[in-house]
Amino acid sequence: MGMTMTQKILAAAAGLPSVEAGQLIEAELSLVLGNDITSPVAIHEMDKFSKDGVFDKDKIALVMDHFIPNKDIKSAEHCKCVREFAAKHDITNYFDVGQMGIEHALLPESGLTVAGDVIIGADSHTCTYGALGAFSTGVGSTDMAAGMATGKAWFKVPSAIRFNLTGKPSKWVSGKDVILHIIGLIGVDGALYRSMEFTGDGVANLSMDDRFTIANMAIEAGGKNGIFPVDEKALAYMKEHSQREPKIFEADKDAVYDEEYTIDLSKLEPTIAFPHLPENTKTMAEITEDVIVDQAVIGSCTNGRMDDLRVAAEILKGRKVKKGIRCIIIPATQKIYLQAMEEGLLKIFIEAGAVVSTPTCGPCLGGYMGILAEGERCISTTNRNFVGRMGHVKSEVYLASPAVAAASAVTGKISVPSELGM
Repeated sequence: MGMTMTQKILAAAAGLPSVEAGQLIEAELSLVLGNDITSPVAIHEMDKFSKDGVFDKDKIALVMDHFIPNKDIKSAEHCKCVREFAAKHDITNYFDVGQMGIEHALLPESGLTVAGDVIIGADSHTCTYGALGAFSTGVGSTDMAAGMATGKAWFKVPSAIRFNLTGKPSKWVSGKDVILHIIGLIGVDGALYRSMEFTGDGVANLSMDDRFTIANMAIEAGGKNGIFPVDEKALAYMKEHSQREPKIFEADKDAVYDEEYTIDLSKLEPTIAFPHLPENTKTMAEITEDVIVDQAVIGSCTNGRMDDLRVAAEILKGRKVKKGIRCIIIPATQKIYLQAMEEGLLKIFIEAGAVVSTPTCGPCLGGYMGILAEGERCISTTNRNFVGRMGHVKSEVYLASPAVAAASAVTGKISVPSELGM
């Protein structure tokens, strides 16, 4: 019986000739990731271990990104804990103020993730790196602690769903619309503990930023991971960003999939997830009345990359954010921030009446930099819209692409760029 792409990566990491769905394995880890919220828990767990030290100081990444710069005393204490741990163990890849970015944009940009890797992170959106053909998945802080100590992790080998992508997306349709369409199709538990493998000729029509977005939100369908084949675009990205040699795995022709879906990208429309689940999706044609918003957020580990900022700037250029609307734009890393500045995008945003934040997860998790009050609505390029996700339990979050979020900031209601004559 053939293996999927994910199963081949896990078999190699476990030193086995083959694996099958449901099998328990112990795999060697390429990278262990933690942030300023999850790392302190893992560090305190490590204090209970008899082993002193980490398995490899070069294969641990600690990224201060959720409450950075620190918003209060508690967040400052968390970062101090991680900072001291990183210094004690001489952790190579420690990212603090001035060097940090949102972890799932920063690590690929820094060349720390390549095809064939097995990566765990104490953050659910660690599945982002499947865009490069890596197996990456979120774990709890205890598993992160064990990973930092031993360099190994236990996995149950997942079965898989194949998504065959065909065609080319239209002008204002992006990776965010693709993954929201898929989540709307299969539901938030439609891929529970399964690998979401994206294939087909349509993959070539998706930018790397699109692929990062799609892989990032695999968890919102319950997926263990999301993964793309390694093509010329992926290889070019890795060559530009990393000195490491990728290991390319391809699914066998007789690989077994639980389900298969074919999605024609050319037929997709801008898609919005209404409260309070990512599966509650609608296209603009399905929205029957105006949905007034109070805030627009463009950023996060899902949509804070250069493609996203360029699209937002294209829409906001020469226009104004509607009076009374708060538009918050968050470049995902320092490098993206700098490039956006050099391209003149920050000037466009500020002239339009938006604010530009330092890289941070901030409002996505209801942390800071954009908390919602009771009754307020936000159109956001983030990845979750659960009850109270961005603030008050009686606030609402609508998930959308940067194009929709930017257009909505101008009109003050959920809108698509065509409503602006674009």
